[in-house]
Amino acid sequence: MGKRKFSGLEITLIVLFVLVGIVAIALVVLLATGEPAVTKEPTNPTQQPDPEPFVPVCPDIPIAERVDCHPEQRCLARGCCWSPLDQTNVPWCFFSSNNGYTVVSQNRLEAQLKRVNSPSLYGAEITELTFTAEMQTENRLRFHITDANKARFEVPHEHVNSLTSSPNGPLNYELELVHSPFGVRVRRVSNRKILFDTTVAPLIFEDQYLQISAKLASDNVYGLGEHVHQNYRHDMNWRTWPIFTRDSFPNGGTHNIYGHYPFFMCLETDQGESFGVFLMNSNAMDVTLQPAPAVTYRTIGGVLDFYILLGATPEAIVQEFTELVGRPTIPPYWAFGFQLSRWDYGSLEEVKRTVERNREIGLPYDTQYTDIDYMEDKKDFTYDMVKFKDLPQFADYMHEQGQKYILILDPAIAISKRINGTYESYDRGAEVEAWITEADGTTPLVGEVWPGATVFPDYTKRSCIDWWVDEIERFYKEVKHDAIWIDMNEVSSFVQGSSKGCAANKLNYPPFTPKILDDLIYSKTLCMDAKQAWGNHYDVHSLYGYSMVLATDEAVKKVFGNNRSFILTRSSFPGVGKYSGHWLGDNAANWNDIKWAIPGMLEFSLFGVPYIGADICGFFDDVTEELCRRWMQVGAFYPFSRNHNAQYYKPQDPAAFGADSLLVKTSKHYLSIRYTLLPYLYTLFYKAHVSGDTVVRPVMHEFYSDSATWTVDRQFLWGAHLLITPVLDAGVDTVKAYIPDAVWYNYETEEKITERKQQVDMYLPADKLGLHIRGGAILPIQRPAVTTTHSRRSPMGLIIALDDNNEASGELFWDDGESRGILVDLLLIKKFRGLMQSVCVFQGVLTMQVQHNGYVDPNNLVFENITVLGLSSPPTAVSITEGSSVVAVPEFNIQYDSLKKVLYLRGLSMELGKSYTVNWSSVISDFERIDCYPEDGSDEAKCSSRGCIWQPTNLNGMPWCYFPQDYGYIAEPVTETPTGWNFNIVRNTKYPAPRAASRDIDTLQVEITYLSPHSLRFKIYDPANKRYEVPVPLTLPSDPSVPESRRMYRVQVTQQPFGIQVIRNSTGTVIWDSSLPGFTFSDMFIQVSTRLPSQYIYGFGETEHASFRHDLNWHTWGMFSKDQPPGYKMNCYGVHPFYMGLEPTAHAHGVLLLNSNAMDVTLQPTPALTYRTIGGILDFYMVMGPTPELVVQEYTEMIGRPVLPAYWSLGFQLCRYGYTNDTEIAELYRDMKSAGIPYDVQYADIDYMERQLDFTLGKDFQGLPALVESMRAEKMRFIFILDPAISGNETEPYPAFERGVKDDVFIKWPAHLGDGIVWGKVWPDFPNVDVDESLDWDTQVEIYRSYTAFPDFFRNHTATWWHREISDFYTNTIKFDGIWIDMNEPSSFVSLNSNKYDQLNYSRPLINLMYVFGLNHKTLCMNSEQFLPGGTPVKHYDVHNLYGWSHTKPTYDALLNVTGARGIVVTRSTYPTSGQWAGHWLGDNNASWDQLYKSIIGVALVSMFQTGADICGFFNEAEYEMCLRWMQLGAFYPYSRNHNGKGNKRQDPVAWDAPFAEASRDVLNIRYTLLPYLYTLMYEAHTEGSTVVRPLLHEFVNDKVTWDIHRQFLWGPALLISPALEKARALDVRGQFVNMPTPLNKINLHVRGGHILPWQKGAKKIITHYTTLLQNGLDPADRLRLGHVRVWGTGSIPITKVSITYPGDSGSLLNFYHDAVTEVRLLLPAKRKGKKYYITHTHTHTHTHTHIYIYGIWLTLLSRATYNLIILHR
Repeated sequence: MGKRKFSGLEITLIVLFVLVGIVAIALVVLLATGEPAVTKEPTNPTQQPDPEPFVPVCPDIPIAERVDCHPEQRCLARGCCWSPLDQTNVPWCFFSSNNGYTVVSQNRLEAQLKRVNSPSLYGAEITELTFTAEMQTENRLRFHITDANKARFEVPHEHVNSLTSSPNGPLNYELELVHSPFGVRVRRVSNRKILFDTTVAPLIFEDQYLQISAKLASDNVYGLGEHVHQNYRHDMNWRTWPIFTRDSFPNGGTHNIYGHYPFFMCLETDQGESFGVFLMNSNAMDVTLQPAPAVTYRTIGGVLDFYILLGATPEAIVQEFTELVGRPTIPPYWAFGFQLSRWDYGSLEEVKRTVERNREIGLPYDTQYTDIDYMEDKKDFTYDMVKFKDLPQFADYMHEQGQKYILILDPAIAISKRINGTYESYDRGAEVEAWITEADGTTPLVGEVWPGATVFPDYTKRSCIDWWVDEIERFYKEVKHDAIWIDMNEVSSFVQGSSKGCAANKLNYPPFTPKILDDLIYSKTLCMDAKQAWGNHYDVHSLYGYSMVLATDEAVKKVFGNNRSFILTRSSFPGVGKYSGHWLGDNAANWNDIKWAIPGMLEFSLFGVPYIGADICGFFDDVTEELCRRWMQVGAFYPFSRNHNAQYYKPQDPAAFGADSLLVKTSKHYLSIRYTLLPYLYTLFYKAHVSGDTVVRPVMHEFYSDSATWTVDRQFLWGAHLLITPVLDAGVDTVKAYIPDAVWYNYETEEKITERKQQVDMYLPADKLGLHIRGGAILPIQRPAVTTTHSRRSPMGLIIALDDNNEASGELFWDDGESRGILVDLLLIKKFRGLMQSVCVFQGVLTMQVQHNGYVDPNNLVFENITVLGLSSPPTAVSITEGSSVVAVPEFNIQYDSLKKVLYLRGLSMELGKSYTVNWSSVISDFERIDCYPEDGSDEAKCSSRGCIWQPTNLNGMPWCYFPQDYGYIAEPVTETPTGWNFNIVRNTKYPAPRAASRDIDTLQVEITYLSPHSLRFKIYDPANKRYEVPVPLTLPSDPSVPESRRMYRVQVTQQPFGIQVIRNSTGTVIWDSSLPGFTFSDMFIQVSTRLPSQYIYGFGETEHASFRHDLNWHTWGMFSKDQPPGYKMNCYGVHPFYMGLEPTAHAHGVLLLNSNAMDVTLQPTPALTYRTIGGILDFYMVMGPTPELVVQEYTEMIGRPVLPAYWSLGFQLCRYGYTNDTEIAELYRDMKSAGIPYDVQYADIDYMERQLDFTLGKDFQGLPALVESMRAEKMRFIFILDPAISGNETEPYPAFERGVKDDVFIKWPAHLGDGIVWGKVWPDFPNVDVDESLDWDTQVEIYRSYTAFPDFFRNHTATWWHREISDFYTNTIKFDGIWIDMNEPSSFVSLNSNKYDQLNYSRPLINLMYVFGLNHKTLCMNSEQFLPGGTPVKHYDVHNLYGWSHTKPTYDALLNVTGARGIVVTRSTYPTSGQWAGHWLGDNNASWDQLYKSIIGVALVSMFQTGADICGFFNEAEYEMCLRWMQLGAFYPYSRNHNGKGNKRQDPVAWDAPFAEASRDVLNIRYTLLPYLYTLMYEAHTEGSTVVRPLLHEFVNDKVTWDIHRQFLWGPALLISPALEKARALDVRGQFVNMPTPLNKINLHVRGGHILPWQKGAKKIITHYTTLLQNGLDPADRLRLGHVRVWGTGSIPITKVSITYPGDSGSLLNFYHDAVTEVRLLLPAKRKGKKYYITHTHTHTHTHTHIYIYGIWLTLLSRATYNLIILHR
């Protein structure tokens, strides 16, 4: 409370300010450059002449970066730079660059600084300083600057000084110490962004003037205080804010007021990264903000003690800050009730009349205050025996109705006597010398406050604290009260300094005075030379309120014992929130102050003082009804909600406006809502107390990615979930409100609003305030009453607001509301007596889980009502489960509002402190329909015959026929074992068998096995009849026993319908939930569905996908290997029933269905996934990640790590179907060499064969063996093609077929169909025919193609036969280095032996494979018979998808054995585990632009070691620009091959023109330069299973923008490839954030900071010998040499030296070249090979050690060539 009058000094200063302002503008130029009016002669004739004058070095810097050199004196005389402008707010006088300090020595985190010789600003400059830094935690850096030779005052902070923390992980920041001039740079490690850079201006450190400036990462600055900031985000346009505690009105000026907060937060980007800066300094200061953006601190004492805090979000900064200064207190529950106060009720009777009239209107109201008028002559620890004679009984009077009483205490103690005798409180204080003294240290300083002449307790002194505690305890025994309100503790005095004035010394009149109110440092307070135990009042003035809070806290603990009570203080300092709340001071009844209260509250939330509020209806002035009404509405949502006004103004408590007034009605309404929501508010305070979360929360804390929220400060949130939008202007009923990007529900109407991420005109009539609940919230509530005492006895409830995914979550903390012991040491559960309950809704199930129950409420509280907002359809039933007990909720307790979409559950009795599950079964929403009739031709009759529901819809893709909720199987009693589950399930025979042709299996066995901490398996099969299971071996733990504590998951089983739920332990996310209707298991049709945790799912193949992330809008994808060129939804060459799912928490998991029958999957927006397969069993494997990259690693650990390819296979490769003869290949090779285009591998397609017969050489290619030998002599490699189909119509001896027949290797019919070979037709032609290629395709196949047999590669003797044929071909015909196997789906152009067809072939498949033909179309008959290695017969129907898989390993084994080298196998058809032996290409694509971006998706999906697409396309003629762009893209395929089809013009790089060849050469040179890096990635894939081509989301999964990026990709973690993929974008690639210029000869490549890339000087081909490879390394001649090291990102600071150190020697200097913008090139001596090096490059300001390790074979096997590294600084 302040006294509203202007002192004589204030009036005088106002007049002087006007006069001085007029004169100053006219004189400023003259004063800056003119001569002095008086020349002072030397007093000593022999005095030496002045030293050479200082000449400032004036930097050429942007105006926004000028730091003011204070031109109140002559600018040049200060050694500063003078540059007048036409802008008066911009400094004309600014600092030169030859000023400040330099580092003279440094030892790790400590440095000695010395002042640069330059003019002094204010004298007493300190020449030598000590700088120290402390990496206190991962996110907190401290640096400290002080006098090197003399101790200076430092803040004795109670909490900060007790911290002993240290980092527990890698630091998120880097500290750079700049040496000359001295400066500090703090960077964020993750993006290398400089956050805080003090090199923008020199450090000034004088005895009474300390200045430091820093350039900031952005201009989104919040904080600094205490002032009235009219907006939450700071104006950076040269605004100066003084900080020094002062009793001053918060009337909207820039002056300093009650608190001292040199702390701000800066939001860096829309990704949420933020940092905070706290200067631990209590001296008077001012802080200037300027548009650079930059900040300048000027303080007049102490030290520079900075804490830099980093966080991923703004909210994290508050958590970091409160961890530093102390977590906020949690007040007693009753403190959250509404409170009434005023200064000068006049008498206790008037107080009681106020209480009674507000009780009578039924106003929710908990607490009554009395201000200083209760005292005798305003003396502490007294009461007025006349007007307040019954005050000792007043607390009892309040308590009778469940209310509380709070009284005020000021620090100032009167020295006058009481009316009837001595003032004992003063006497006792004087006796223990409790007072602040004058400068002599003994005489109590006397000032004047409310009681008249007063002394001031020194709360920094132990004897004073004891006296204060004793006085409060004594007074409590006399006048009971429930809490203490402390005021006037800035400290305030109504006389300047003291009753004697203040001495003229440097403390009372410092050489520099910050821009504080009155420009007089002791104005309205004490003399600065007064003495306290902590030091001079000059240093500790702003700590007065803080020290008073600490003392009062001791008193409160002693007086109230185990009851919490609370303190309310006006003056504060960081850390006060640990003990006290705060109100925003003596505001006024005007519309400005109601507005400005919101930024004020938001700032104190930032400062760690969440118990905050403003005086509702204003302190000064008479309030209008409209203003008070609107203020009562918004004040109902202040954490500290108190109506308070001043002496002489009319009453403004709600009842004073009349019982029937609109103000009373709206006040009661919103206070009732407040009381309803108090459990939520109390839980928010608990989280603030434990974690430092904010309570009143800026909108930008939750929606920082939306820049529109950065300036929202006329609205605020309670926590994350309640948005408050008040009316803050007179005469309006519509406000401009911002609706953030979320689902929102109107709290009062319960309706979902349609607006989001936009500003709206919100209609709020006279009685309304905007109140909205965010979707995803569960708010605990309680039936309100007129006091918290009574409301706490009422039943509780929940408001559930569903989000976009129909999910919600929340928490409840509950205790007795006042016991202090409940919250003692929250880290020790044994002392934690509160109750913490979490609640969440997922897929129609509310889970109420007690996390800790240390408290039993005596009121036997129950959850009575649950309201669910946004439920799209009514429930058919509701049940409540507690333990094993399930109770159905009666229908009359269930209500559903179909217009509002709100479910009401009433009359429940769920006990507080128990765990429950509430399940509501809704009518199946449209998006949750599971298709009951996926075949064509469904109608209502067919649907009903299956027992399903028929409901037509106009939504595309949505099934009309869908399963009822209980369709499926029912689990028999289940129990969990340490290793998993094993139980039976039975079909719900209520429903008929859906498919007569496919027998239903009524009883199934379920096995769930916990394989490892991160993996599990669930298998469902027929226990009575052995069914086909996939013979593909997986690598699984031999002992799958995994302790529960180590598992990343838990499993639950639902009984009806049967389903398995897999839940991630760390987040509670359900990542698999198959308890959906429709589970079917019949002989030839199996269907199972599962819910997905999000819309983000990747995988399934092999089909062409138009996006990496699946579209879940009712899309079905078939999986059945087929010779089918890529096309939309066309199942093609391989089968991969594996997907990766992302969860809302950015965790990832993977799921494999090990089933090789034809299948499809349907993805729907539920989100859900349905598998349908036509045979086998269900055998699921799940890996838990939790990152996308770990998912791949865990998956490949299971299916086998990818093969490590030969190094040469990473080179560029050329192929063509349609070479006319070997001469054409020879000419191509010659032209490529001539053009200098890197090129390693040449292929021959089937045209090299005689009539396309395997293991033959055509007449036009007789010279090919010699050509290949000559190419291989030049270190080229050759790869030839083999198809599996073997001709059976040869008239001449054909050993491959003949030996195959003899060895019985070919697929045959089963015995009952004749046991003969199953024939097809593929590429081989009949002998002795001339093919007329002008005929149509089918005619050519019929009359020219011979009949072919198909090897059964499952059989061991087939592998032996295949090996022999390959060996003979290598030995007798042509040498080769790799094998390309094609047509192995297997492909057949016809289906023969129609008389042997059965249902397996001719029936339309029961699944969606996107064609109308039978399964045998373009392949073998499904009833063909094959034999597994052990001799078990299997139908081709079951193993068709494994044909390419079975073909691959025998081919790989033969290649290794025949060539004696690694080589490569490239296969077209694949299945999980194929990557152990082969690479893959994406098949016979088209030469079209869309194939470029689709190839990126394909490569990312296949995730094999070596995958790529046919560069420039296989079918159709390539267009120039498209082919060039594809060459650029293809240079970064792991498998980089240009390949096209017969009949099209050539498209190799030398087939176009010189610019095309040059661009191809340039981009391939980059590839070849980076091959050591690519090969290393291949090695890591081979050993660890990591990806090579890597989607961005694998590295940046927390950035959800990357979840949809598929037009860029990474090589490993470090190389970003951003190709041009569209003709229209030939000159401009638009990424997510930037436009990248991309001329025709360029592809955009970016190297990520923090990585080291090995590179190698490019060559036309890779030349490598392996013959000298030894077991433990290479022959010395083959070991590589380390040549160049390039270090990028070192900046512009000069590097002075570079050295290299070998183990065992002292090191030597290196020659180097430093480009200040880009790189350092280090030239290393070549004499050391295969060693470990330590390379150090030294800046002028710091040392950076870069360690380069080279270990034997791991790196040295690459080549004899010079080896290089690129190092990116982090």
